Amino acid sequence: MNDMNNVWRLYVIRFFQSLIPAYVIERLFWEQRGMTIQMVVYTEIIYAVTIVLLEVPSGIMADKWGRKKLMVLSAFLGCCEFLILVFATEFWHFAIVVFLAGIARSACSGSENALLYDSLLLNGKEQSFEKYQGWLNGFDLIAAIIAAVCGSLLANRFGFELNYWLSFIGMFVSFCVSLMLVEPVIKSDTSESIAIKEYVKTSIRFFYKNPGVCLVILSGMITGAALNFIDEFWQLYINRLGIPVIFFGVFSACLMFLRLPGNMFAYALKSRFRYRSLLLGVTALFAVGFFYISVVKDYTSLMVIFLICLCSGIIEPITTGYLHHRIDSNIRATLDSFQSLGSNLVLIIMSVGFGFFSARLDIFGGYGFIGFICGGFFVYFFLVSRS
Repeated sequence: MNDMNNVWRLYVIRFFQSLIPAYVIERLFWEQRGMTIQMVVYTEIIYAVTIVLLEVPSGIMADKWGRKKLMVLSAFLGCCEFLILVFATEFWHFAIVVFLAGIARSACSGSENALLYDSLLLNGKEQSFEKYQGWLNGFDLIAAIIAAVCGSLLANRFGFELNYWLSFIGMFVSFCVSLMLVEPVIKSDTSESIAIKEYVKTSIRFFYKNPGVCLVILSGMITGAALNFIDEFWQLYINRLGIPVIFFGVFSACLMFLRLPGNMFAYALKSRFRYRSLLLGVTALFAVGFFYISVVKDYTSLMVIFLICLCSGIIEPITTGYLHHRIDSNIRATLDSFQSLGSNLVLIIMSVGFGFFSARLDIFGGYGFIGFICGGFFVYFFLVSRS
């Protein structure tokens, strides 16, 4: 069977896993079912802890026993999440949901990229990984935009519960398609099977011997975490600028839409510019951009936010591709999971500073802190990458 069929199947899986109209009214639905803000915070902690604990073990399992199995598990748990939420009325119902969501996220994070890369490798197209991963992210963003726009309209007319049934259907479609995935035959530099306890040692040894890879991945972690603070707190920012809530949906759609070009054409930029030039340019833009929106509090800041989102699209395909082109398929999912784990840890660390300055200087102070971090990393990257 042609392993390239895995590519379009991954596109379909990602599309329907992101076509979730429930997300646009999630907090309102949870509140309707009795979840207070404090309870939501508790569930967020459960979700974060689950991911941190399972990120690397799930990558090891994917390398040891197959990436398809982890993809199927992730999609199945996604179905369970929304089926439980439809009938959820107690805190422990929601706690179970976020626990399953954490497992599903961990199972998918390393497996998806590893399955994509090895499918391309078997067909001699591994050098186009950035192109295919960019399109994979593109399908993700398109589905999220459709879900956000349609979800609000459907909820307004038919109530919140319908959105959850539709989300369950989307997850069920992705589950069915995941069963059609083909486990690619791994091309490895070694024919020996690696003991489970050796996966972590081998991964740490790889990063230790490849400081250049660590630097590139770290740049993706820093910029990815910085972008997360726009995703999570743009509502507060534009509210401070006096923009009416009626425009929030359009603004959200614009933030996602602007990331499409970067994701879809990152492969073309990679062939024209050096990795160092691309990453330095984006990091510098992030530093200047976050400083600008923290100091200049008018509508021009919105244009800067749009510019940050436009340029951010190239980061994930570039940094993830840089890693996968340099690793052996035997530990591909494990190393990808280490990258994801690192991203979450960087996000947690930056969140502490963001929260500290936001509490004292409002959202503007928080964004100023992020600008400072990006600026400091730009100097570090510029100096270290010269060698």
